[in-house]
Amino acid sequence: MSATQIESPRSPKAAAKVGSNRIAPQYRRNGSSKGNFEMLAWLFMRLSGVVLVVLIFGHLTVNLLVGEGIKAIDFGFVAGKWADPFWQIWDLAMLWLAMLHGTNGVRTIINDYAEKDATRLWLKIVLYAATTAIIILGTLVIFTFDPCPVVNGVQLPGGFCPAP
Repeated sequence: MSATQIESPRSPKAAAKVGSNRIAPQYRRNGSSKGNFEMLAWLFMRLSGVVLVVLIFGHLTVNLLVGEGIKAIDFGFVAGKWADPFWQIWDLAMLWLAMLHGTNGVRTIINDYAEKDATRLWLKIVLYAATTAIIILGTLVIFTFDPCPVVNGVQLPGGFCPAP
């Protein structure tokens, strides 16, 4: 019995044996190098994933396990939590990392599955526009949140706001 040698899938010999017509696969994309971007994107996914696990479990622990649990989560709970800059930064980091992590993952999927350059371009434009909008709006909500809003000169009711 002789040993079988399996060629590397991307080697010229293996490419010549692909399919019934024995034609090498044609790659539609140009071979231009993107430098270290893909390696840095891969590294970002691993590091941001680890940080996100810590941020998310910390968020869930504080919101669901400490205190009265899920029954305590209301407008006042969020107002009290965001009164502390620590929790604003925590939630901001969670928002930014989750959005960038997810965007990088979807960008990879677009690169893998969108065959036409124009399709890939437009999908990425939509992805980046949505990501930018959500990050900007989320950041504004976190830093401009007013726990004691005044509407038409009348302070809205809430047991956590000081008397006017």
